[in-house]
Amino acid sequence: MLNSVKSSLAIAVVSVLLSGFAYADVNADLQNICTIVKADDKDELRKKMKKVESDHSLKLQDYYSGITCGGESLIRTAMLNNAVEAGTMMIKKMPKSQLTAPEADGKTLVDWTNEKGFSSSAIAAELNARI
Repeated sequence: MLNSVKSSLAIAVVSVLLSGFAYADVNADLQNICTIVKADDKDELRKKMKKVESDHSLKLQDYYSGITCGGESLIRTAMLNNAVEAGTMMIKKMPKSQLTAPEADGKTLVDWTNEKGFSSSAIAAELNARI
């Protein structure tokens, strides 16, 4: 009985340590994603997303809400920087339910877009067509 308790405890400790390392690796892999979006580098963004998906089994929808660029989400950052290629690609990759859900500030992408005057942008057009 004591051996099974020790084994369980050892497995739990190793699992916690490994999950901490995996989390750090994801952060390292996503470190410059804001720069990529601002630069409207669709090819580099696609590579970054594929690397995170293959290395960590995470899709854009899994880490989208955890990333902010100067306090704004990735799609909002794309709109603010007129990064049409990157913005439209992210909209195509995200599920509709997440595109219509309120973000950290309580506003949906559509509400924020209209409030900030981006309703006539190409990214907003893609967003409206998608939802």
